[in-house]
Amino acid sequence: MGQHLRGRARVLLINPNSTEATTAMMVAIATSAAADGFDVVGATATRASSMIVTPDALDAAAPEVLEIAQAHRHACDGIIVAAFGDPGLAGIKASVKLPAVGIGESSMLAAAENGRRFGVATTTPMLRAKIDALPDALGLQARYTGARFADGDPQELMRDPARLRAALAGAVEACIALDGAGAVVIGGGPLGEAARQLQPMFNVPVVAPIPCAVARIIRLITSRAAD
Repeated sequence: MGQHLRGRARVLLINPNSTEATTAMMVAIATSAAADGFDVVGATATRASSMIVTPDALDAAAPEVLEIAQAHRHACDGIIVAAFGDPGLAGIKASVKLPAVGIGESSMLAAAENGRRFGVATTTPMLRAKIDALPDALGLQARYTGARFADGDPQELMRDPARLRAALAGAVEACIALDGAGAVVIGGGPLGEAARQLQPMFNVPVVAPIPCAVARIIRLITSRAAD
């Protein structure tokens, strides 16, 4: 186990986007979802774009995410990669001897529970191929109904929370009505606040990725401590 803060377990949330305000928002969501005895601390990439919206940017983020994880590995008990494409997660799992999860894999596994068919609603159409590859890698392809994208430029939507929420609601509705999804994942860490607001608006589960990742990392840390 890593070093503890007052005997508590520490989860490192890595934001692969280089926006400190987004890190603070995601840490706040993660903290509210965490069980007693777990503290969440954030780390923000510095070399990445302010918001990852292209496959090249997602790939380019991976090495720095791995570097951050390696630099903090003695000061935490588990790691969350908080970008939906889970950049750097495979490298962390291979080289850092700590439980590690991504918000993409965590939310899809949660959405697919009990045999549910699930879709993804998000803002980044250029990442479609990356998003579509995740359920494949997780063995969930048969349950995946596809991704739907909010109308509007991703970065402009982020600057207007009401417009973001309305545009994402349209994408969620399309996943349900057009694709037959029984649950819809909101695809992105920076969309965490919008995901929370959308949950009461629909009669199928709207899955927020950050709380899913928190629940999963806590399970992994707890089971490791019990071994």
